[in-house]
Amino acid sequence: MTTFEIFDIFIIANPPGVCWKNVEPVFLKLVQEGRIWFGKDGKSMPRRKTYLFESEGNSAWTWWTNEEVGHTQEAKKEIGSLLDEGNIFDTPKPVRLIKRILELASTKDSLILDSFAGSGTTGHAVLAQNKADGGNRRFILVEMEEKICQSITSQRLKKVIEGYNDNPALGGGFRYCVLSEPVFDEHGQICKEVKFMDLARHVFFTETGEPLPRDVNGKKSPLIGVCKGTAYYLLFNGILGDKRPDGGNVLTNKILAELPPHDGPKVIFGEGSRLGADRLKRDGIIFKQIPYEIKVN
Repeated sequence: MTTFEIFDIFIIANPPGVCWKNVEPVFLKLVQEGRIWFGKDGKSMPRRKTYLFESEGNSAWTWWTNEEVGHTQEAKKEIGSLLDEGNIFDTPKPVRLIKRILELASTKDSLILDSFAGSGTTGHAVLAQNKADGGNRRFILVEMEEKICQSITSQRLKKVIEGYNDNPALGGGFRYCVLSEPVFDEHGQICKEVKFMDLARHVFFTETGEPLPRDVNGKKSPLIGVCKGTAYYLLFNGILGDKRPDGGNVLTNKILAELPPHDGPKVIFGEGSRLGADRLKRDGIIFKQIPYEIKVN
């Protein structure tokens, strides 16, 4: 006769309304693939892992907790640690909140616009997100209060780029621009108050997409800059010393001979040209008439 040892018997039953989500072979396969998580101690209720790429395209939760994205007091402390100006804004946004938005709504090459820059949190968050995922996002921050822009917004960005206290440098950079007087009036004509350098900056930027080179910024020369091998000239406001209506603002043989030389294509802006099409072509010149061929934006 065969004898059997009797052990205590425990009946394992699922609570009401609960059942195994997967059959045993599927569950064991998920465990093998590292997709089942048993908590930090390895003894908790098993949960299935979902990776970020599997959630792309899904709608985000509309409720974000303080633990996840921060709160106003955290934002004030962030500003205070940078500039000792934590209480100047009533409801600043924490960097974690803007970073979360960037994670959901931007790509690594996005251009981010913040028309109410304030303390510069958006710029800070863009730099931080680029550091985190190797992105190349750019930002445009607009702040109408000049004192805030000078003493807070720009200073904050400088510090996070270079590193501060025990916080490592985020890297990157930015260009500080100031709104100038209007170049054109309501009729599309150049305003009488516009000076040579104001128009030179506008022309060079609208033609090339680049700011006026620093080595020529402030120097009065009809050659306002060179970009990608093409030289840009501006005949305006008697730049060559001849302010007669029919003088130095019109391209003639005499004026052409006085222009700083450039070995390559040339774009010349002036009120008029007395050179024929064949001569312009031979000398590699594209002539554009002021004001009609100046781009407004």
